[in-house]
Amino acid sequence: MNTISISRRKFAHLLAAGAAVAVVRPSISFARQPEHATGTAGIVRLSANENPYGPSLKAHQAMQNSFDVCCRYPDEHNDELIEALAKLNGVNHDQILLGDGSSEILDLCAGTFTGPKEGKLVAADPTFEAIINNASINGAEVVKVPLTSSFSHDLPKMAAAAKDGLIYICNPNNPTASITPKNDLRDFIAKTPRQTMILVDEAYFHYADSPDYENVIPLVKDHPNLIVSRTFSKIYGMAGLRCGYCVAQKETIGRIRPHQMWDSVNCMALAAAIASLNDPEQVANGKRLNREAKTFVTGELDKMGYEQIPSQANFFMFDAKRPVVPLIKALKEHNVQVGRLFPALPNYMRVTIGKKSEMEAFLSAFRQVMA
Repeated sequence: MNTISISRRKFAHLLAAGAAVAVVRPSISFARQPEHATGTAGIVRLSANENPYGPSLKAHQAMQNSFDVCCRYPDEHNDELIEALAKLNGVNHDQILLGDGSSEILDLCAGTFTGPKEGKLVAADPTFEAIINNASINGAEVVKVPLTSSFSHDLPKMAAAAKDGLIYICNPNNPTASITPKNDLRDFIAKTPRQTMILVDEAYFHYADSPDYENVIPLVKDHPNLIVSRTFSKIYGMAGLRCGYCVAQKETIGRIRPHQMWDSVNCMALAAAIASLNDPEQVANGKRLNREAKTFVTGELDKMGYEQIPSQANFFMFDAKRPVVPLIKALKEHNVQVGRLFPALPNYMRVTIGKKSEMEAFLSAFRQVMA
């Protein structure tokens, strides 16, 4: 029986070989990648804020070249990705923790910093519910603070509600695609007592282009209670591969790590993530294509008289002027899936930005449903 012994150096070599192969392949535009199946033939899936174009071509090749290490546990190879992320974000190796998507990071933070002894979770309403569910299962009190009239986080009220525990800020926020202004967030982080942890979820930060937005990883060095989570699921198109990470001070990472299972990120996801970071076109093209499709669909909704929350993400939310639950069901009957109900905004519909053809299908179905 043949055995395979793969060192870190060999693993890096395999990934580099994959990147090289991708470079010498015939040039293929990101915009001209084949139409990928959305899970069910004929369904237009605009419900989960996924990237319809999928991973980088370099990531595809790196995954193929990782087959030889699939028989090995991935723990030896995590360092390759951690080193790349540390360099990208200007932090030390020991300030990065990888996760099975950023969802695992949120779960770990809820498990570490909330509960009957640790403290409550304070979150916006509406926001991404996963960490609310995680904290509730952990026995923590959850305080939901409504967004402001401009759909930003109401930071003063969140600060007033917090005591120890964890404050969760999704920026840009899911489901509203809105941002919390950079000066307000920076001031909030500076004034929050150090015994209260702050988790800023930046899953969609690549798409934000407002001058009033900034990522807060540079603030980690001065704030031991700040954690920033990121994901490869959105702009990098790796939602099905599951890879994410967080950045925090070394001591904070040390508090989180014991709650994590071993080897939570698989070798194929590691290979794809490393290759994605080495593809300069992935982010730039993803932002451009998202912007073009978003401009088209929101422009059409403007003409129809539907007001939208200004979007800084790869989805948008608009006022449908009536309860959305029947509309969601009706669109599904037209083979178009959109986001679920968010009870705090019962008349607002969340729609993922797909390809232009998918946005055309959504508009066609929406016009029929609203006729």
